[in-house]
This record gives sequence, structure tokens and C-alpha cells, in this order.
Amino acid sequence: MTLVRRLLDQAARTPGAVALVAGDGAELTYGELRRQVLAVRHGLLANGLEPGDGMLFSVRPSPESLVLALGVVAAGGVVVFADPGAGSEMFEARLRLARPRWSAAESLLYAASRLRVVRAYAKRRGLLLPKLADLPMRHLYVGRWLPGVPRGALSFGALVQGEPPEAEAYGDPDAPAAVIFTSGTTANPRAVVHTQSSLAAALDLFQERLPLGPGAVVHTDQLMLGLPTLISGARWSMPPLFCSPADFARQLRERGATHTFCVPVHLAEVLDEEPELPESLRYLLLGAAPAPAGVLRRALAAAPGAEVLSVYAMTEILPVAIASAREKFTHTGTGADGDLLGRPLPGVGISIAQDGELLLSGPNLCSGYLGDEPLKELPTGDLARLDEQGRLVLVGRKKDMLIRGKFNLYPGLYEPAIAALDGVTEAAIVGLPDPETGDEEVVLAVVGAPDAPADLAERLHRRLPDVIDHDALPDRIIVLPDLPRSGRGRKLDRGRLRELARGGNA
Repeated sequence: MTLVRRLLDQAARTPGAVALVAGDGAELTYGELRRQVLAVRHGLLANGLEPGDGMLFSVRPSPESLVLALGVVAAGGVVVFADPGAGSEMFEARLRLARPRWSAAESLLYAASRLRVVRAYAKRRGLLLPKLADLPMRHLYVGRWLPGVPRGALSFGALVQGEPPEAEAYGDPDAPAAVIFTSGTTANPRAVVHTQSSLAAALDLFQERLPLGPGAVVHTDQLMLGLPTLISGARWSMPPLFCSPADFARQLRERGATHTFCVPVHLAEVLDEEPELPESLRYLLLGAAPAPAGVLRRALAAAPGAEVLSVYAMTEILPVAIASAREKFTHTGTGADGDLLGRPLPGVGISIAQDGELLLSGPNLCSGYLGDEPLKELPTGDLARLDEQGRLVLVGRKKDMLIRGKFNLYPGLYEPAIAALDGVTEAAIVGLPDPETGDEEVVLAVVGAPDAPADLAERLHRRLPDVIDHDALPDRIIVLPDLPRSGRGRKLDRGRLRELARGGNA
């Protein structure tokens, strides 16, 4: 049974129950959610969407974006998350790889991408908007019509009207359903391909560890926690698009949240505003980055009646393991090395390579990377071991991966592209971790060419958004006469470079 079919069957069983509460408090029942998904499916098929068609998706988390994404997949299409703010060259490289036939965006984004003054403002804020309306594909807009929406574009509002016919099938469970660009350069963009089957397996694993069902209220903007919420018959509470830490804490209390998810650095900000979380909270999940001990202690103090859980997952395979805060503290209290990730979830295959790298497999593993051969086992880049209880322990990062919010930054993916720029002969990226939040300051160190301009760092700040992922852009750039090296092979000494970066100020 496909993921979409499971959700729609649940909706048919409890049509009058509230499925979604939007950021502004508007409610959507399970019956209306089901009707809208089927209406979008029917409307897309009637307008020519064919199995396997990619839909470039530029709609922020909302009930409308959920309905649209489910409707696309139910019709046999593929949702392509390419991030229009990634920079024009990166965006175009991703389009060349994914080759979507459709584009869905908020009407405001279509309009803004055509207005020069808005594009200039967005560029100053580090967001380079592509001209979505000029893309040679079918267009669909969400929201009221605005100048700049392409002529002939379909209206999401029109699609969800009327009573759609019932359907027998909701897409091929083993065909691509979602393409998620995660990293890469303009020369080599990288995208994870998930099927309905791999996503359904991931949702089952969340439900295995995280009790959900009628009466639960899950406050999150994370699709991979929201979907199991809906499949279980619980209520998904969405925060507003631009939600301050204080508003997030307030909504947890006002909506009677029983479950929530935060990135560690975000939770720290929430607790700065509200040191006591509501008594209704039973599960507090932390993920997308390692959870430092300081954040875990604050979480336990803020929600003494809740189970605080740290989720280990990757875009390619999620979730992998879940450990409670108390388990993690017990582990470190024994003097054991590494970060306890927890026991692998049922069905997740674990193996450790000779060099200590963690390799993963299982039904929740993506089908592969777009344009590459199918993936049977995932090399994570993480160094890990299994303890005597069969639990995963993270001991390091094979590729010096950096953590920034929800983004995993692999320096080796970006350094060659930066070093190839005019005025640069060498480039290296290092992170300076914040022990309180677990986030990292990203520092780019470059060696200038003999004819490099004196303002090389400033020029690079302006140039890099067109070259690398937006989330990989450095917080600081320092210019050095040479990169520090060590050993007979004169390999880059990243430890010494971090020391130099702490004293840099560019």
C-alpha cells in the first residue's frame, strides 16, 4: 500500500477530526484534507501531468504545500525540492540534472522574482531569486493571483474546488516520489531520490519509537514527523512561516502540544524565551545536528514530564537510531568515548567498514542519487562503533563534515570549486563548534594568487552565492599566505587551520 493511500484511508476513517492546524490557527479536517488531495490529483492529471513528471517545488511549509505535494505524488509525479534561493548558477545546475516539466511556487515568489527592486533586496539578504516565471515548463501558483504569475499558470485554489472522483491507484510505490537536493557544486549537484516505499518505511520507524495516535498534538514544520502524525490519526500543529522562539513556545502551550521537534540551536533559543515548557508535552525530539549536553540538560529541566529524544538520521536514510537524553548522560557518565546514538531501529542494517566508517542499509534507504546507480548501502562519512549492548556510538566524522542548523556541510564538495575562482589558489573550510548549541561557525580560508586584489575576501562574499549551496556559504573568510600542512605528505592540517581561524577576523 502506498504512503498516500495509507494517509487517505486514515482520513476516510475519521473525516470529522481535525488533521491540521495552520500557523494562523485555521483548521483542516481529515475529510477536507482527503478531498483536497484527491482534487489536486484529478486536476493535475486532467491538465496533462504524466507519471514520472517532476514538479519543481517552491512552496513553503503550509497546509497548501502539504496538499499539493501529496496530490503530485498521488498522480504519479515527483516533487523536486531544488531551493530557489540557492543562487542562480546552482539553481540552473540542479534544473539541468532534475529536468522537471512543472513548476509550483507561491504567487508572491513568482511576482518577486520578476521585480528588480525585490530581487535586489533579496540579494542583499543572501537570497538570489531565479526568474521562475521564465522557466520553460508548466506553471502552478499558490495564493491569489499577482502580476508576474506566468500566463496560463494553473491556480492551486481552482484545483482544490469541486468533488473529485475516487481513485484506484495513488502512484507506483517503487517509483521516485521526492527528489531532495542536499549538497554539491554547480558542476556536480547532488540529489537524494526517495520512493513512496522508502518514505513509508521511514514513517513506520518513527511510529515504532514514537507513540502517536488520536489525541496526540504534534507541533512541527517537519514533513517527516507530520506525515506519521496524520497516518496515525493524530493532529499536526504547524508553526507560522516566520515563527520567533517566543511564539513557538507560546503555541506549544496554547495548542496543548504533546510532541514537538527542534534543532538543538533552535531549542536553545526557545528556552531562552521560555525556560519551562508546557506540562502537556510528552515527547521532545532533537535532530538535524548533534545535541550537546548543555541543551539536553536544559530540555530535561524545562520538560521534566517529557521524554527527550535525540534522533540520528540522514536525508538518504531516516531515522536510523534514537537515544534518550538520560541514556546519553548515562553513557558519558561511565567515561565511554563518543556520542551515543542509540540502538539501530528495526530493519536498519548496520555495518562498520575497516576504517571505522558507518555503512547503512534498510527499507528506509533512498533509491539512490539522481543520475547515479541504485544505492544498496550508504557510506555515511561518520566514524562509529557498536557498544556491548548493540548501540551505535558516533566517534568522529570521516570527511570533516560540519553542522549548520539542519545542513550537513562537507568541505570537500566545495573547496575545489572555490579554489578555481579568479584570485584564489587554495581554499579550505573549517568549522568552529559552539559547545552550547552544537552549531558551527563556518570559516573559509583562502590563499590569494599573486595578482589577487586587496579586497579578495569581500569579492568572494559577493561571488560565492553563485557557486556553492546557500547553506554552505561561509560566515567568515580569511586570507592566508599559506594553508598549514603537516606530515610527510604535506596534507592540510585542519586542526592548525581551526586555530588560525579563531584568530581571524575577515
